[in-house]
Parts: sequence; structure tokens; C-alpha cells
Amino acid sequence: MLRHCLRSRRRFYLHYTRRFSSSSSNPVESPNNLKNRLPEPSQSPPPPQNFQTHLSTVPSRTVSLPQNSVLALSTAILSAIVASVAVLSVNEGNEASDGNNPTPRRSPLYDSIEHTIQRSNESFRRIVHQAKQTSVAASVLWQSLRSVMSSANHEVRAGFELRVASLLADIAAANSSRRAAIVSANGGAVVDWLLETVAVGKADVCGTQAEAARALAYLIADPDVRRDVLGRPGAVSYLLRFIFSCQPQNKSKRHSGRSSFDNSYSLKGRSMLVAAIMDIVTSNCNTVEKESFKPWLPGNAEMRDIAAAVQVIEEGNMHLDEGDSDDDDGGRGMKGIGIKILEGTTALGLSRTTEHMALDHSNDTPSALERDAPKTLELLNKRDSSVEQANLSAAVVPGLWDDLHSQHVAVPFAAWALANWAMASDTNRSHIEELDRDGEAVMSALLAPERSVKWHGSLVARLLLEDPNLPLNDSVSNWASSLLSTASHASKNEDISLSQMALSAFIVAVERSQEARRTVMEKGLELMRVTAKRTAKHQQVQEALAKSLELLSTEDWHLSIEESQKWSSILLSWVFGKSSSNGIRSSAIRILSCILEDHGPSSVPISQGWLALLLNDILASRKASPVKEGADKVKTQIDQSNILSAGQTANQLAVAVVNLAGNQLTGSVDTFSLADLLSLEPFCGPFKNLKKDNPPKFDVADSALATLKGIKALTEICAEDSLLQDRVTDLGVLCLLRRYLLRDDYEKLSAIEAYAASRAPEAQERVSSNDNESSPSNTNNPSSVRVPPTAHIRRHAARLLTILSLLPKVQKVIATDETWCKWLEDCADGKISSINDLKIRSYARAILLNVFCNQQIGIDSVNSGPENGSRDGTSNCPSYDDMIFLINPELPHWKCPGKGRSSVQKDKSISNEVDSTSSGSTSVTQVSDIADSSNPSNVSNNYSDSEIPQMDIVFVHGLRGGPYKTWRIAEDKSSTKSGLVEKIDEEAGKLGTFWPGEWLSADFPHARLFSLKYKTNLTQWSGASLPLQEVSSMLLKKLVAAGIGNRPVVFVTHSLGGLVVKQILYKAKTENMDNLVNNTVGVVFYSCPHFGSKLADMPWRMGLVLRPAPTIGELRSGSPRLVQLNDFLRRLHKKQMLQVLSFCETKVTPIVEGYGGWAFRMEIVPIESAYPGFGELVVLESTDHINSCKPLSRSDPSYTEALEFLRKLKAQYTQREV
Repeated sequence: MLRHCLRSRRRFYLHYTRRFSSSSSNPVESPNNLKNRLPEPSQSPPPPQNFQTHLSTVPSRTVSLPQNSVLALSTAILSAIVASVAVLSVNEGNEASDGNNPTPRRSPLYDSIEHTIQRSNESFRRIVHQAKQTSVAASVLWQSLRSVMSSANHEVRAGFELRVASLLADIAAANSSRRAAIVSANGGAVVDWLLETVAVGKADVCGTQAEAARALAYLIADPDVRRDVLGRPGAVSYLLRFIFSCQPQNKSKRHSGRSSFDNSYSLKGRSMLVAAIMDIVTSNCNTVEKESFKPWLPGNAEMRDIAAAVQVIEEGNMHLDEGDSDDDDGGRGMKGIGIKILEGTTALGLSRTTEHMALDHSNDTPSALERDAPKTLELLNKRDSSVEQANLSAAVVPGLWDDLHSQHVAVPFAAWALANWAMASDTNRSHIEELDRDGEAVMSALLAPERSVKWHGSLVARLLLEDPNLPLNDSVSNWASSLLSTASHASKNEDISLSQMALSAFIVAVERSQEARRTVMEKGLELMRVTAKRTAKHQQVQEALAKSLELLSTEDWHLSIEESQKWSSILLSWVFGKSSSNGIRSSAIRILSCILEDHGPSSVPISQGWLALLLNDILASRKASPVKEGADKVKTQIDQSNILSAGQTANQLAVAVVNLAGNQLTGSVDTFSLADLLSLEPFCGPFKNLKKDNPPKFDVADSALATLKGIKALTEICAEDSLLQDRVTDLGVLCLLRRYLLRDDYEKLSAIEAYAASRAPEAQERVSSNDNESSPSNTNNPSSVRVPPTAHIRRHAARLLTILSLLPKVQKVIATDETWCKWLEDCADGKISSINDLKIRSYARAILLNVFCNQQIGIDSVNSGPENGSRDGTSNCPSYDDMIFLINPELPHWKCPGKGRSSVQKDKSISNEVDSTSSGSTSVTQVSDIADSSNPSNVSNNYSDSEIPQMDIVFVHGLRGGPYKTWRIAEDKSSTKSGLVEKIDEEAGKLGTFWPGEWLSADFPHARLFSLKYKTNLTQWSGASLPLQEVSSMLLKKLVAAGIGNRPVVFVTHSLGGLVVKQILYKAKTENMDNLVNNTVGVVFYSCPHFGSKLADMPWRMGLVLRPAPTIGELRSGSPRLVQLNDFLRRLHKKQMLQVLSFCETKVTPIVEGYGGWAFRMEIVPIESAYPGFGELVVLESTDHINSCKPLSRSDPSYTEALEFLRKLKAQYTQREV
């Protein structure tokens, strides 16, 4: 029973000398006293007393006694059986002769004998039944085997071994309880004997080996006992030796001196064990999750077993101390992997898929491992019970794996064992790393032809790389290349599970090894790209490739511009693919973001293509969404108009992408790096129509204009649809917006274009001088290069970001991006010289307030509980949309409300740390400081609570006006520059001026200043616009969300804006929004048509020609709606809830101007309509309708009267508070 294994690194020798101890002193021991004494690897146990090393030295007298004893025992049993039969026969005869006698006469001797025999039979049956149900039978067999082995000769020993092995195989074939009894018998000694027996490859014990293999086949196939069997010390080594020793030999040798029945019987047992081994090897090679891979080997494996597996994997062989040197195929030197079909399951080489079937647990409770029971055990039962199989000749049909060469069984089993050990414990992984320091074993497994070896080799590599306690192997870069190659070949064969496993290890290799990243970036990107194209429909593989590419491109190494363009089609497909997971999409977005950062202007075709695909996706989603029942017709008309316009813009944008990319096309289309991108929809159509030889003239300004239209169309579609906002955020629009805001790619591209244009004449002159010809006319004049509308792109990008900044997911992204936050802060403070747009500055401040106020409210609600919120449980943090502009966003009172002192102190400490590291007057603004102040010096800390503005002033423009242009400083109070009615307030006043921000904020610093924006049209030729009630309802929601109405508020309005405010207050009153109504302390009306306008009467009378907008219809003279709104405001004024100041125009306004100074002029709002009938009235001399709200100077009555009105309201409010 005892085996001594000597291990070396490259040579693994197993010495199998059978040793048996004498049991004459204690022939039968109790099963509890039996122990399996296995030697340590470094020592051999001393032989016990009466231990015979060689069977030939056993004395002859010890041989004759057991033979005589067996003969005597057999004679006694036969005599007892004969006597029993005789007694029973006599008894039956007596009963037959005395059939008429109801009480036959019976002999007391016969009765006594019969009773004794019956009791003996019952006792014997009970003993046999109990022995079969427990491990007693196996223990008794083991003790008998030990006794016979120690005292019998070779023939008796061999015969007894054969019968014991056969009996154990029959017991193992019965059910799971008997298999468990065999495994637990005598502490596993029976299993050890079976393992040792199958490892002996001698011809004289071939039958015993076959029966032992049959028994082990049943045990290994049972998942309930498999772990105990394979977990025995040396089990893997014994099985590997069995695999090499059971390889079919030359028929002349193999069948010499043996009958055909012996050959087939021996082949059956060996085939069964090989099939059981290969079944467990190939059963779990279809999953990547480690949780589903349950290790069957122990966590404290012996070094000699691991060394044996490593040696087999590396060399494909096992150095034994005995065996034949002939080729396994009869000297022909041929090795092959066959194709077999078993039970309808096809196996090609080592790659097969089996349906797991449950074992027979009729006598047991259901096991948790039943679902993992392979098909082998049931198949073995079928084969073992077949009578025909036993009668097969020597040409018996081999089993599923019989035609494989030994190494094609041993190497997969060794790789499986190595993976199980690595999975079992970190100690095993440490041993594997120690024995395979050069990584050759793992490398050999990855390069092996067998699928299961590649799969388990990939798993071993992954487990070793994931262990942080193990040092990195020098062969990790080679592992990475082999893993990528394995994944690529597997994807070519549509072996997705193997590709997944290889890529899972490849990700870890790339993540941990810089050398592996360098190797892959230099040689493996093409292979990754091919694999990505092959597995486009397999999400798991795509996710692994996306994660790998993210690790490669976001670390020390970056994609070149050529590789970026080649990958762009795959990356954008990952972003917009319907089957793409969140992980794939986020990885692709990060990679694209790095590409845009690394290559700047050169990546414009990629970013523009991204925007085009984004717009098309949102359009498809918008068209697929059903129209809400009961929706307003005008609003539906506006939505349809926006969709139609966006569709046209998307087509223009796709053409712009193709034209811009076509300027870079210099060679063949097949070698063009952007060819894959342009083959996607919607670029493929324009790309086919592109004239490669003579592309159309297309400059950077055209490309920038298409981008501008795309952003505007995207904003209009998503402005009021929260679902589309979520969608556009998930598709990576933040990456594009960040690029448009922080970088000037189009300006740099335009500069490159201008430089190329300036160099063109020199090149042409050089060519003409060489050819002695006159130079052609210069068509690339640098002065003809147009400037792209970069400022407009940035403005609309900021607007879209303001809308999206109300989403929590967007707030988290911005809050964690310090560079972005710093840019927004500098922009809001006016510190960026290239940005003077007041709208962009307002958007920047609104974004910061939306982000950090909500972030702080979330922190406070967690730390302090719900009392920090509003009464209705909602957040008390204001939300600023794109329709509300903050005037002078650099002032210190624009800070997040509700931020506690602890946060301020924390921000101070962070700011101090930063200031200590900064030099000179330059300071770095921290993210936490942005919410408190509008500049890095933290001005708000010195801004006392008494100086915080206690009043809000909201400016509302009128027809065709705007949040800033309506309130410009006038150049001439009696004329405008507009020549068309649709541009009535487009260019009036001095460009770049804004009197509320320049004058009022300084003269009246006690208020926060806002300006509203809404869309209005005079006629439907300029597009559809909402009616007055819809506009007012929308603005009311925006005002309440921004917190306007929580403190005293004054509305300053012009023209139609006055009616909008009146409708807002009326709507707030009907919907019980008393805060806004009660806190509105004053309204200033500049030329407000309280009772209608002549401008509205004219297009309404000529409706067929001018097609008046719905809003204009409501401004007709004598409109009952206007009278109702005016009466409502009169009641509020009468209750002294608010004060009213009205301004009236006195001159006609030019509506349509013609040639020669001709103009059509009219009085838009006469004095009888400009005065509501209550409050103060100021008549502006020599002032038309457009310039009534545009003062010439600070002394202009249109400004001084309004300022005085505001000061009175402030005084009244202060007095009321006191």
C-alpha cells in the first residue's frame, strides 16, 4: 500500500514496489483501527514486522496453510449446504405423506436443525445486507486482501486481487451510498489501493488494473465522492501514470498469451476510467465565471503532485521507471484525435458539449451536486450491464477516447488539475508559481492544440495574475500575446467560451504588466480589431475587448491617429449598438475621449461622426415614441417641426463628415484609415457618391457650421424630454460637450488650413519655374479662409450642458472632473479672454450651481436627516434651466444655499493646502470651493449675511426679443436697424451692451438679477411658437424650480413680456402657488399692450398672406383674455400686494423698410393700451416701441424712473420687515 515518490523539476520518477505486511498476529482488525499510512515525500516509512519485500522470499509453509484453510472452509460450507438440503427434503416428504393428518408428526431433531438453519440464514442475510450498506464490507475485503497479500504466493495473490477489484467495481456500480462507503472505508485505504493498482502497467496484473479502473470510473464520475477520490495524496500522479501505462500497444505484444475475452474485458475497464477522466476535464470548459468552476482538488496539494502535472504539461510525457519504448500505434509514429459519437453527443478531439444527467440517488436524499453529475456514470452503467459487450472479440469497438494518444489525455488532465489547484487556494498558487518560475508550463498549455488545455491554461494564467501576493512572471508579455492569439483563433471557430476565458486572462495581464501593454500596442491591435469584427454579435467578448482596449489606451500608451481612425468604427458601434452593455458603452466612450484629447484637430472627423450618429439615434428614439393623447396641437406641430429640421441637419452633418474625411484621402480607399467609419450609416451613402479624384471644395468653416447646426438640433429635441436627456447622456454627449467647451479644435484646424493655403502659392511658383510656365491663378488665398463659428458652437454646447446638469448622473461626472470645474469657474468669472459671451458665462454659473448645490444637499440630507429639505420633502436647492439667465454671475452672492459651516471650514482647509503649494498670485480653485464663491479667493466668506440680496429682479423680453439684446443701451431712441418685421428687435441698440448688468447691478446691488428667454414669432413663416398660455405655464415651472418667488420679486417686462408675466401670476394663483403671487411686489411694463396692439391687428386681417402666429392672435385689440388678465392684476394692485410702473412710447416704429429710405411705420402700442388703468405711467418722449426699454444713458428717464421705482419697493419691503 505504501508508495514512495521521488520528485525533481524536470524528471518525475515513481517507484511502485508492492509491499504487504503480515497479518498473522492480528488476522482481522476492527475497521476503526485501520489507518492509511502514507509516507512523506522526503522519507520512506520503516517496514513493519513480518514485512516481506519480495514475494519470492515468502516460505512455502506460509503458502500451503492458506490453501488448506481455504479448501477446508469450502468443504465445510458445501457440507452445510448439502445437509440443509437433505433436512428440508425429508421435512417436505413427511408433510406430503401426512397430508390427511391436520397435525403431522415431526421429529424434534429435524425441528431443531431446521430452526437453527433458518436462524443462521437470517443472520447471514442481515450481515450481508449491513455489509453492503456500510463500509464494513470494504474494510473486511481490505483486511482479507492484506492477509492474503502477506502470506500467499503470486498466483493466489493475483487471483484474489482480481476478485477484490471486481467486487469493489460491482459495489461502486450499485448506488451512491455504496460508493461513499468505499471511499470512506479504512480512512481511504481502499481508494489508495485502487489508485496504486491502476498505476501498475504490467501485463500480469492487467485484469486487476482493468477492474480497479472500472471501480475508479464509477467513483470519479460521482460528484458526491469525486472530491474525496481525487483529493487523495498522489491521486493525480497515479492517474497520470495510468494514462501513460494504459495506452494500447502493438497487437502482437498486447494479445500474446491472452484470450480475446480478456482483452476486451481489460479494454472496457480502462476505457471507462479514461472516459470518466475526460468527462470531468471537458465538463466545465464552457463558462468564464469562476463561481461556476468548482475545484475538485484540495487546497493543500503536495508539491510532488503539482510537479508531475507541470512536467506533463511542459513535456507531454512522464518519466517512469518501467514501460515499453515502442510506439503506441505499433511503431508507425502516428498520432491523431478521433471523432466519435456517444449517445448522440458528437466529440471532435477534446472539444465536446455534454448534457449533464443526474445520478441514481434512489437510496439517498437529494444532493446539491446532482446538477453537476456528468453523463459518464449513466453511460458506464449501460455499458457495464450489456451482455453483448462482454462477448465482443479482440476487435471490440473502442470507447469515446480510446483512439487518442496518451499525451492527448494526460496533458488535458494535468492542465485541469493545475487549474483546480490554482482555484483551490493561494498556497497551491504559490507552489505553482515556484515550480513554474519561467512560465513555460502555462505557456505550453496556451500553445497546446487541445481546446481544454487552452481553456484551463488560460484559467491558470488568470488566477496567477489575479493573485496580488505572487510576483509577476517574466513571461507575462508572452502570455498576453498567446492569450490574444487564442482568443482570435477561437473567435474564428466561433468558440466563444474559449475566447471569453482567454480574454479574461488577457485583461489581467494587460492591467498588471506594462511590458504586456507595450507588446500588445506594438503587435496586437490588429488582432484585437479582427476579433472585434468577428464577434460583433457576442456581447461578452465585445465587453472583454472593450475593457482591454480601455486599459491599453488610457494608461501610459495611447493609440496613434491612424489606429484611432481604424478603431473609430468599432468604438462608435460599441457606443450605439443595441446589444452593447453599459460596460462596453462606457469603455468605448472613455477610449473616444482619450482619442479626442490626444489628437485634437486631427480627430475632428471622429467627433463630428460621433455627433452625427448621436443625432440620428435620438431622432429614431423620438420618432418611435408615441404621441401623447390630448397633447396641444401647436406643441405637437412644434415638435414635428423640430424633428423635420433635425433630420435635415443630420443629413447635412453626415455629408460634412464625409467631405472633411475626403480631404484626407490621398491613396486607395482600401488603405484609407477612415474607410470603416465611412461605411457606417448614415455616411455610406455620401461616401459612395464622393468623387475620390476630385473631391468637392469643403473648408473647416463648413464643417464647423454643420457641427453648430447639429448641436442646436440636438438641444431643441432634448430640451423638454427627460428620457431623451438620459439617452443622450448614456451615449457620451458629455465627452463631446467637454471637448467643444474646453478646446478650440475648429480654430486650430482653420489655422492649419490657412497655413496650407499660404504655402500653396510658393509650391505652385516652384513648379511653374521648373516648367517655365506661368503659374495659374491662386484659388487658395489665405484671406479667403473663413473663420469657423467656434463661439456659437461653445454657446450651444453650454446650453445643452445646462439642461443636462439637472440630471444626477451628469452632476456626478462634472463634480469629479476638476479641470472641467475649473474652466466653468473661470468662465463664469470672466477670466477667459476668448469668451465674452454673457450667455456662456451665465450657463457656466448655472451649471456649477446645479451641480454643487445638489451635491451638497445630498450630503446634508444624509448627515442631518430630512429636516434640511423643504416641507414637502423635496430638495430646497434651486435648479437653473437654459431659459433662465443669471446676470453678473461673477458676483459673490451666487452661491449654493444651505451649505453648512462645517463644509465651509472643510473647504477652507483644502484651499489652504492648495495655496501653500501655489506660487505667486496664481491659485488653483478646488471643486469644493466652487459652490461657495465665484472666484478662487473665496470672496463669499467675507460677504456677510446682512449683505446677501433679499430681492430678485426678473427681466422678461417681448416679441422677437432676447434675454440680452432687448436690454441693450440705445444709440438712437427713434429708429432701428431692422428692415423686416421678423427682425424687429434683432439689431437694435449697441451690440455688446447690457444695461441691467452694467448699470443696475452697481446702482442697485441689493438684488439678484435674472433674465428669461422664450421663443416667439410674429408669423408662422419663421416657425411655430407656443401660444401665450403655454409659454406662461412653461416659464412658471422654470421660475418655481429656480427658487424665484421665495423672496420678494420684481418683474421688468417689455411688450409681450408684460402679458406673459400677467399670465404667469394668474396661473400661479389658480394652481395655489401662493409664494410667487404673494412675493411679487412690483411689475415694470415697457410698452406693454394691456388691451391689444395694432401690430397684431394687421397680420390677423391679412392672415392668408402673413400667417400670424398663435401668440399674435391673442394680442388683437379688445381681446377678452387681455381684459381678464388686466382685471386680475388690478385686484392685486388694489389690495396693495404689488406696485405697477408703466412706460409708454410716443413715436411710430418702422416695420418694413424699402429702397430709397422708404419704410412702413406704425404705432405698435398706443398710450391707451400701454396704461393698464392703475399704477404710475411714464411717457417717453421721442421713443419708439423697440427703444422704449433701451436707455441712452444713466440719466435717461427709461432708466432713472425704473431705478427709483425699485428703490421705493426696497424701502417699503424693509419697513415692512421691521
